[in-house]
Amino acid sequence: MFDKDPRFSDSLSTDHLQEAARLMTVCNSCRYCEGLCAVFPAMELRRSFAEGDLNYLANLCHSCAGCYQDCQFSPPHAFNVNVPQTLAKVRADSYAAYVWPPAMRPLFKRNGTAIAGIAALSVAGFILGFALWHDPAVLFRGGSFYALMPHNVMAGLFGAAFLYMLLATGLGLRAFWRDIGAQSLAAGTASSLWQAMKDAARLRHLDGGGVGCYNEDERPTDRRRIYHHLTFYGFLLCFAATSTATVYHYVFGWPAPYGLFSLPKLFGILGGIGLIVGPVGLAHTKARRHPDLKDGAARGMEAAFLLMLFGTGASGLLLMILRETPAMGVALSLHLGLVFALFLTMPYGKFVHGIYRFAALVLYARETELQRPAEPPQDRS
Repeated sequence: MFDKDPRFSDSLSTDHLQEAARLMTVCNSCRYCEGLCAVFPAMELRRSFAEGDLNYLANLCHSCAGCYQDCQFSPPHAFNVNVPQTLAKVRADSYAAYVWPPAMRPLFKRNGTAIAGIAALSVAGFILGFALWHDPAVLFRGGSFYALMPHNVMAGLFGAAFLYMLLATGLGLRAFWRDIGAQSLAAGTASSLWQAMKDAARLRHLDGGGVGCYNEDERPTDRRRIYHHLTFYGFLLCFAATSTATVYHYVFGWPAPYGLFSLPKLFGILGGIGLIVGPVGLAHTKARRHPDLKDGAARGMEAAFLLMLFGTGASGLLLMILRETPAMGVALSLHLGLVFALFLTMPYGKFVHGIYRFAALVLYARETELQRPAEPPQDRS
């Protein structure tokens, strides 16, 4: 049995938490999988599991499925130990549990539909806004982006959406951080943050204990890790492109457009390619994944997030190609609408899994650090 937090009684599935607590009790007795990933060493530090503990372990899990393949109690055994699927369900529930403001929790129930609707409205809003701001014919003339929307207006609009995303995500992270016990352990030390950054940057725990990730069969591969890397670094490169262009504009007084070999363009092209190949690869592997390893209820949320990332990358590259053509206005409306919708929906979809997973890695690094024996003092005589 787990200790239920009444604050989240409306947003977390009691059945999922009860099953996760049962499995952690079984796994704590067996400990055969303790060398596969971070979940099991972290589990072994606990004898009972509060709700925050289960959410911590669920977000620490990378769903590599190594434990499922190695477990002697996995289905069809009577113990029915399926750690990847159960923790995936708890993980999805945790996104709604810590969301800010709490009134947004219902967005997670029909996340795919909600994100699709917000994206469509955002794109339509930019098309209509450009048409009303100017003559509608301006949508079909090539040239400067700022002929359609002044730079300061664009910066103000997207800056506000970005700041809201940071606020909502940050407050959700604060609630998660406190609930998993990271604050009580003072987990945010320089050494634990550095270790978590290294683990996240190379997806250390997405390898099934070293052999790779299991997906549709019993043959491990590194495909999921590669596609995750392409998506993650593609997103970072696109963000770097926007950040570099902002510095160029406001610090050096160099307004867009920029040349093909400028940093904003190079970052944007490479990032756009990553946001096309990565999400397509992840969608393919998710479609082929064994049903026993998937949380079917989260399918819409995962698909919506991958489509948003793909659309952002593809529309950005399309805009580069069509900039000097009559289709530039429509391409710009599409791209800006998708980016704006991505910012607005980040705190209310699959994006937060990366934030909470990093926090879980920081806590794990701190717990590991505290378990190491102190080095004996050196003899200076």
